[in-house]
Amino acid sequence: MAFISETSVAIILVNWNGLEFTLACLASLRKVDYPTFKVILVDNASSNEEGLRIKKAFPEIHLIQNQENLGFTGGNNVGIRYALEQGFSHVLLLNNDTEVKPDFLGEMLLQFSQQPHLGVVQPLILFLHNPKIIWSAGGKFLPFSGRAITLGDQDVLADYRTNKQELDWATGCCFLIKREALLHCGLLNDSYFTYFEDVEWSLRIRKSGFGIGLAEKAIVYHEAGAASKKKNSEGTLSPNVFYFHVRNQYFLLRELKITYGFVYHSFRFLLWAGYFMMRGRFQKMKAVIKGIRDGLTQQIKPAERWP
Repeated sequence: MAFISETSVAIILVNWNGLEFTLACLASLRKVDYPTFKVILVDNASSNEEGLRIKKAFPEIHLIQNQENLGFTGGNNVGIRYALEQGFSHVLLLNNDTEVKPDFLGEMLLQFSQQPHLGVVQPLILFLHNPKIIWSAGGKFLPFSGRAITLGDQDVLADYRTNKQELDWATGCCFLIKREALLHCGLLNDSYFTYFEDVEWSLRIRKSGFGIGLAEKAIVYHEAGAASKKKNSEGTLSPNVFYFHVRNQYFLLRELKITYGFVYHSFRFLLWAGYFMMRGRFQKMKAVIKGIRDGLTQQIKPAERWP
């Protein structure tokens, strides 16, 4: 294991056919003023040799080229394993469709020194093309229904007052975790692939005794859903978005044994399926129904531990 420094951050970006977004994100990371960080780019088998093209434009990054699309969880876990092997003290998951302020990383790390019990820190995330509006100020989880609520969602930044209490969950869009928490709690759960993996991970981390904090002075700008906004015959969002959302909501309910949540969310999802049927969006209707079936029946494997 190569030891990097006492406080060092591995910033992991997963790219999947998102060349323009990833290049813009890396350009913003070049301006970050924190001295000890390294960008690890995990390319999830993108077309047109995107990984190599990005590496050519940003030779300072470390490129890991996957041979297949491992999803958000699998792609990030590849980067996390490498970061742990290299001895980084902190790991930052960062969506490739984000841009950051130069001081965001220092502001996030400051929270760990001020609150040593924290295992995870999230920044304040604003919409990239409307930075006066909040995309996420962290998450709250309702244990009775199993709902994961995004705090500050669509609120006007100037009017928003952050809650000083700790978060229930942090978004995987920008998720800074310290090594101790990673070693104790394990990696992302690969069973989820994408969606709700950050909620599950956060709840697992909190259950182990680590806190989750918000660095409100750390600012990240998010395009929001760039990978899933691919135009098709049934609208902008891919049917896969609805499949994984439905399936993984049930995964979370099963893992947490939330009985009422099955009733609440089943009603919601059946309404979705009915709506899509009436609108003639049959691919999305089938995706919801398949998500219900798989969410109730597929095996959920435990999260990997390292080493």
